Amino acid sequence: MEQLEKSKMKKKDIFEKISGHEQVMFCNDPKSGLKAIIAIHDTTLGPALGGTRMYPYESVEAALDDVLRLSEGMTYKCAAADLDFGGGKAVIIGDPQTDKSPALFRSFGQYVESLNGRFYTGTDMGTTMDDFVQALKETNFISGIPEAYGGGGDTSIPTAIGVIYALKATNKYLFDNDALTGKTYAIQGLGKVGFKVCKHLLKDGANVIVTDLNEQAIKEIEQIGKKLGNPVTVVKSNEIYSVEADIFIPCAMGGILNKDTIPQLTVRAIVGSANNQLKYESLIHELHQKNILYAPDYIVNAGGLISVADELYGANQERVLNKTKTIFSSLLEIYEQAALESISTLEAADRKCLKTLEEQKNRNNFFSRFKKPKWHFNE
Repeated sequence: MEQLEKSKMKKKDIFEKISGHEQVMFCNDPKSGLKAIIAIHDTTLGPALGGTRMYPYESVEAALDDVLRLSEGMTYKCAAADLDFGGGKAVIIGDPQTDKSPALFRSFGQYVESLNGRFYTGTDMGTTMDDFVQALKETNFISGIPEAYGGGGDTSIPTAIGVIYALKATNKYLFDNDALTGKTYAIQGLGKVGFKVCKHLLKDGANVIVTDLNEQAIKEIEQIGKKLGNPVTVVKSNEIYSVEADIFIPCAMGGILNKDTIPQLTVRAIVGSANNQLKYESLIHELHQKNILYAPDYIVNAGGLISVADELYGANQERVLNKTKTIFSSLLEIYEQAALESISTLEAADRKCLKTLEEQKNRNNFFSRFKKPKWHFNE
């Protein structure tokens, strides 16, 4: 009896934890070693879309917490980007360096297939396009695949372009001129996105300060700056927060805006592609007190998501780039609305997304909630 009561309490706790989500699926395949969780947060705008992350979580509870948080964030990202998709995410528990196998991803693909189009997925931290070539053997509900398989290719390209549009919108708002030249930008991280953003800024004649642990990336960007006659300033990782610049561009890890780093900032704005830049959302008020304009990260980095979503209708680069341009007007609207209502830019962005969801809920009926991209019906 005591064990039954404990079991009931445990089930109740789990259901309370996932109460804001439509569906959570635990995937277990001992033969392939697959242990995964798929979370579907909201399908108001369409089927759930979100990448699959592979990470050696210390516990199932930690994995569940992560997938719930990430899938909810995807609902907002899709709404903000005006996409006909809802929020979802998946996590695979395991070390991406040692636990991967074709069998594991084929097994995962079977679980995705069992959802019958309620969830579309692709790469995220710890997974690659090649992994999902294996999953593609079991399901068509995969996006972000190589061009050779009909995919849209490298999503860092539209992501970086989206960051540039966000920078232009920020300059327009702060300086009444969207030109990139004549400003100083501090870039944290020269990965796939940060490197492309930096290169674009150098070509436009902007002053650039960078930091990255990858010495090869530093050397490459220095060479590019030298060829363009626009030298790059390199600083240590812990110095990037205190440099004198107009805009800080975080393109690496999340949680970098915290109690230690915010007091060091001297910039006018923060506009970057890194996810979850604020360690706690309440820290947005500290930025406001320092008169630092914050561009919500899920608006800035939407280019990659736009590319992945568009791929499901048949990859079309021109369509993706046209859609990515809307980041400029969307961010400007958020800045202006935040100022008008005397609220934070993060709150203004969230309100815009919630309004989009509420309007769609009023239009939806039960059956249209689970609509699939048009291409799916023509297979």
